[in-house]
Amino acid sequence: MTSFDLQYQQLLKEILEDGIEEISERTKHGVKALPGKTLELEAGSGFPLLTLRKIPLKIFIAEQIWFLMGSRRPAEFLNNFTKIWDDFTNLDGVVSTAYGYRWRHHFGRDQITLLVELLEKEPSSRHGVVITWDPSNDGLSATRKKANIPCPYTFTVNIIGGMLHMHNIVRSNDMILGCPHDVAGFALLQRILAARLGVKVGKYTHSISNAHIYDIHYDAAREIIKRT
Repeated sequence: MTSFDLQYQQLLKEILEDGIEEISERTKHGVKALPGKTLELEAGSGFPLLTLRKIPLKIFIAEQIWFLMGSRRPAEFLNNFTKIWDDFTNLDGVVSTAYGYRWRHHFGRDQITLLVELLEKEPSSRHGVVITWDPSNDGLSATRKKANIPCPYTFTVNIIGGMLHMHNIVRSNDMILGCPHDVAGFALLQRILAARLGVKVGKYTHSISNAHIYDIHYDAAREIIKRT
C-alpha cells in the first residue's frame, strides 16, 4: 500500500460516512460530497499511481503529451490511445476547453514556456502559476453551457530546497473515475517540469473543492476501501 493508496482510501471512507447526499442537477444521479479535501504526496513516497484498481498507463501519459502539445483536437495524437475526450468534442473536432490549449495558446501566451523560463532565471520565484479557467467563458454567467468546463483549473509550481513542488487545485473531482487519473497525470507533468529544469521532484498537493462519489459507484468505493 502506498501513501496515495492510504490517503485515497481514507477520503473515500470519509465521503461515504460523512458526505452530504444530494441529487446532481447535471447528471440526475445521487452523489455524496465533501468540501475542501486535500491529498499531500511527498516525493519520497514514489510516483502516485493508485494500486487499488487498474489505472491504464497509456491514457494519462498520452493525455499529458497531448496537453503539452497545446492541441485542442483529440484527432491530433490523443485518439490513437484513448477516446475519453470524444464526448467533449464538437462537430469541428475541437474541444473548446482543452487544458493544453488553454495553457499554451488561449490567453495569447504560452504559459508553460513562460513558466520554465521564469524558473530557469529565478528559481525562488513564487509567480509560477498556470491558469486553465477562463472567467469570460467558464461557469458563473457564461452565455452558453459547455460540454466540458475545466475541473483542474490552476496549478502552482515552486522550487524550494532544490525540489520542484506542484499544487494543483481542482474545483470538482469524481473520486472514482477522475481523481486517480488526475493525480497520476499532474504528477507526471510535475516530473517532466522537474527534469526540464534539472531539479528533483518535490511534494505534489492535490486540493479538491468538491470531492464526491456518485451513487452508481458506492459499491465500488466500498470494495476499494476493503483492499490491502
